[in-house]
Amino acid sequence: MEEYGGGDLLSEAMGSAARVVVVEDCVEAPGAFVLHLLLKRALAGGGAAAFLALAQPFTHYDRILRKMGCNLSLHRRNERLHFFELQAFPGGAREGAIADCFVRLYSEIQRVVEATRTGENAGQFTIMLDDVSLLEVAAHGSVDNVLDFLYYCVTLTSEMNCSLVILIHEDIYAVEENMGLLLHLRHIADLVVKAAPLSTGLAADVHGQALRCLCSFL
Repeated sequence: MEEYGGGDLLSEAMGSAARVVVVEDCVEAPGAFVLHLLLKRALAGGGAAAFLALAQPFTHYDRILRKMGCNLSLHRRNERLHFFELQAFPGGAREGAIADCFVRLYSEIQRVVEATRTGENAGQFTIMLDDVSLLEVAAHGSVDNVLDFLYYCVTLTSEMNCSLVILIHEDIYAVEENMGLLLHLRHIADLVVKAAPLSTGLAADVHGQALRCLCSFL
């Protein structure tokens, strides 16, 4: 297992052959800042992204990325950022209809990726999911539905030459009987990024959070 400090994190996650990147965090070290950095990087240099937001609305991310010098509103208007507001997903669907909701969501993502990857808009495309744990909650606890959706997205990365970034709260799945989703994500990941508290005390990054990043090639 190779470990890298924060300085090499972006180059390894976005500049390597890693198509599926899993970000693991915990209560003591939230990993949202990693998503912020990767989203900014994904939109730089003509890239585009589809952001699946279950944890926070667009205004939250727009405010944070604007402080980082990235105007999400502008990227959204220019159709380089496709922001999916999923806080209410799947919109009150009954448990038996959850799978259909995931199929429709995937179809919309697929349409966006295909449209972006044609003609002159053939830059790097990144699909980002800000909290797979909340996706499991939306699926009424059906790990199978969540995994089916994620595997479809993984297939899309190879078919359309794009990348997938997923955030998961590692501590939620610390109990052995709950580790299924976490283990599956580690299995499909080309790269795992772990957010961990600094062992030497407090330090501030761009969001004032005491964290360090470890990149692990599996």
